[in-house]
Amino acid sequence: MSRTTRLSSSLLRAAAVTGVAALTLTACGSGSGSGSSGSGSGSVKVGLITKTDTNPFFVKMKEGAEKAAKENGAELSTAAGKFDGDNAGQVTAIENMVAAGVKGILITPSDSKAIVPAIQKARAKGVLVIALDTPTEPESAVDALFATDNLKAGQLIGEYAKAAMKGKTAKIAALDLAPGVSVGVQRHNGFLKGFGATDKDVVCAQDTGGDQAKGQTAMENCLQKSPDINVVYTINEPAALGAFTALKAKGREKDVLIVSVDGGCTGTQAVKDGKIAATSQQYPLKMAAEGVKAVVTYAKDGKKASGYTDTGVTLITDKAQAGVTSKDTGYGLENCWG
Repeated sequence: MSRTTRLSSSLLRAAAVTGVAALTLTACGSGSGSGSSGSGSGSVKVGLITKTDTNPFFVKMKEGAEKAAKENGAELSTAAGKFDGDNAGQVTAIENMVAAGVKGILITPSDSKAIVPAIQKARAKGVLVIALDTPTEPESAVDALFATDNLKAGQLIGEYAKAAMKGKTAKIAALDLAPGVSVGVQRHNGFLKGFGATDKDVVCAQDTGGDQAKGQTAMENCLQKSPDINVVYTINEPAALGAFTALKAKGREKDVLIVSVDGGCTGTQAVKDGKIAATSQQYPLKMAAEGVKAVVTYAKDGKKASGYTDTGVTLITDKAQAGVTSKDTGYGLENCWG
């Protein structure tokens, strides 16, 4: 994601200031990968804070923000948590960005509730704050939310799984995210709604943090508890691939239905390869691009983005089921990220 920029002598001072701001973010522990890009002095300053800088979803989000910043003459500063759940790192990043004079902050909250006081302080100083992907609790803690409808994303794969089971009794394992994270709760609840089930119908539930290795361990634990599991809901595709690895080790990879959410290129390829039956694809680049544009608009005319903007979700599978709208992996691979 490096960018080659030719700076005229009149812009060197601005570049130096931008560099200092970026170093400040890194030095204060807001996470690795902090930096800035944009058109220099006089441009609108926008901050992007993601949960991590390693997850392909957030890598693509950063790319989208960088592209939109260049197109709209904005100066982008970025920071990320050291790990998914690093609320302290995100708080520090908000404080540093406010001190650096950003007009708006785009954030994917690691902790939807704990981040709220820091957001409130930023908004009190006139900074527009937009949540991307993950809503805060309450959602009204930010000015606006640009995100996938995660309840719908879960519901789509739930409807798909129900149809694919064709009346067979389901033994469901749920490989979730982590307690208290709104994205995980919404996807989980959406899946159950789409399947027509409740938590009482889940024979094993494990948290994975969205990590492939933890997903494998979680699936191994679930198979020990309930060897007859035949449906696996996963919070994301890394967890799904971990589940597939565990199932394959037991010779169960062909008789257990795995469904997931995200639509990354690796995950979509896994659908094509038959490792995952279906996934709900979301669009992080669009979230970030729309967020940058909203901050620039606010800086220019004072108009604040508000409410919820649905950035879309599509069910991806090569084994379509009657009554469930979907697109194939050809479409998925053309629109994937990562």
